[in-house]
Parts: sequence; structure tokens; C-alpha cells
Amino acid sequence: MQDALAEVLAVWLWPGLSALLAVAVAHVAYRVMLAIVRRVTRPEAVARIFLDAAARALGVALALLALHFGLAAAPEDLPSMTVLQRILTLLLILSLTWAAVRCSSAIGEVIVAMNPSMKHDWRYARKVETQTRVLIRGLNILIVIVGVGAALMTIRPVQQLGTSLLASAGVGGIILGFAARPVLSNLLAGVQIALTQPFRIGDVLRVQDEWCWVEEITATYVVLRVWDLRRLIVPLQWFIDNPFQNWSRNNTEMMGTVTISLDYKVPMQPLRDEFGRLLRASALWDGVTENVQTVESGERSQQLRFLMSATDSSILWDLRCEIREGLIAFLQARYPEHLPRVRGELLSGEAET
Repeated sequence: MQDALAEVLAVWLWPGLSALLAVAVAHVAYRVMLAIVRRVTRPEAVARIFLDAAARALGVALALLALHFGLAAAPEDLPSMTVLQRILTLLLILSLTWAAVRCSSAIGEVIVAMNPSMKHDWRYARKVETQTRVLIRGLNILIVIVGVGAALMTIRPVQQLGTSLLASAGVGGIILGFAARPVLSNLLAGVQIALTQPFRIGDVLRVQDEWCWVEEITATYVVLRVWDLRRLIVPLQWFIDNPFQNWSRNNTEMMGTVTISLDYKVPMQPLRDEFGRLLRASALWDGVTENVQTVESGERSQQLRFLMSATDSSILWDLRCEIREGLIAFLQARYPEHLPRVRGELLSGEAET
């Protein structure tokens, strides 16, 4: 056993050293070239973005190519040469697939970087970012499927299995279609959302009674950041099948209300004046909407609605809380007798008879 192993090692000594030397030379040359390119280009340059994204994958692919060409000069009758070449081909295909995925992801980063979210044109930037990220993720899935398929086709048992399955491809396709129906429906829903734009990255949504922001859109689901920093994961198909609220579809400005129940004897004008004073004293108010109305009258009290507006939903929430606190403090100080309370009438025994 030891003699056979020593013989194999002796046969592989010079071919192996030459192959490793080719890998080392290729790696050093690649690192030098990478350093030169990074030295002469700006980090925000398009070519630099692609290079940084795919640098590691390209380095692995170049090393495998050098190893392949280094072994090509060795005798073909070396032990396990055929198996080693097949393994190298498989790894090379996988590394090129990795590089292609990284480059396609870099395409998305370049498009997003070329369309920054300006204050006057934030809707277009969000639209481009949403469409780009959804389509790029779909492209990455396609690249991975093609790459893995090409890698598997280098294995002979898999090729023979694929040939034997061609006769039953129709039935297998139907079964696969039913099995992959949730995944395919989410992929198609992602394409539909990217094209129709019912929401974009950064939009404020009301989903299942949760106030949240669109944080990420993948190929099959959406990551929503809830106001308390929880993350809500929702499949893309859900947005096609169910209604939801988009609070920033066309613009971020919103109106909100503060509702207070008060006695019928409370004077309205001082409340209107105090509401206006609180709005003008607040840095959160956008100066657009200011209104006070009696929206309901019950047996014991009336309901007053204080309507206001702000530049976005987060600021509006803080503004509503601030105005509510200010109005309650004003009523406690000036009109405590008009706050809602339960009244009763006591009857004496003589009155009852």
C-alpha cells in the first residue's frame, strides 16, 4: 500500500508542482492587476463597482483556469487525471456562476446609484430602485439555475438520468408545476409588482393593522419594518390577493386627527384659538391643514375633532401626540368642569313618595 502511494506521489510530483506554480503566478498577477485598477479608478466608477463586486469570484475562477491549463501539460495517463479534470470543470462553472451573480447584483447597485433619491423627485428614484431590485433578483435566480444545471450536466450519472427522464417529462412537468406553484406565483407577483408599482421601497404601508415601512423586496417576499422595529415578512402573492393601505403612494403628506369628548357647555372659540396656537408653536406642523369640528353628539357629551397635517406619517404621529397633550393640559387648567363625567340625581325619600 505504501509503495503504491509513493509511486503515485512520484508520478504526480512535477505535474502537481507545475500546476501549483501556475496557480501562484496567476494569483499574484491578478492581485497586482486588481491593486493597479483600484489605484487608478474612483470607488464610485461603474467599472470599479463591477470589479469590487466580482473580485473574489473572478480570482477563484482565474485560479481554477490556471490549474486547469497547468494540468493540461501533464501526461493524460496520470492516475485520477480524468476525475480531477471533471472536478475542476465543475468548480470552474460554479465560480463563473458566482461571478455572474455578483455582476448582475452590481448592475442593480449601479442603476440605483445613478438615480439617487432627490427631495423633488423621490418617487421616481424609489420606482427605479424597486423595479431594479426585483428584476435583478429574478435574474440572479435564473443565472443560478442555469449555472447549477450546467454544472450537473458535467456529471455522467446525471446526464444519463436526464436522458431517461425525457420520456416522462410531461408528467414530471405537471407534478413540478403543482409542487412549485407557491414559488412561481410569488415570482410572477414580484414581476407584476415591479411593473405596476403598487408600493416602492421606503413607502409607508398599513398591512394587517400594522404601521410599517417597505424595507426590502426580494424575489418571493417583502420585508416590512414595523414602527417598533419588528420585521414583518409577507409573501409577494399576498399583496396581489389582499387590500392594503399605501400612505405614501403619490406623496408623503398626510392628515391626522385628535378626537376629544367634552361637555356641551364647553366654549368652542377658545378651543379653536388654543389649537391654532399649539400648531403654530410646533415645529412638526407643515402649515397646511387646521380645522376643528364637532363630529358627533351623544347623550352625555359631544365629540370634537381637531384636524391637522404633517409632511409624513412619522411626523404626523408625533404631532398628534403633542397636540393631544397640549389640549388636555389646556382643558385641565381652564375648563376642568367641562371634561366628561357621569352625573346623577339623588332623590330623597319624601320626593319618591
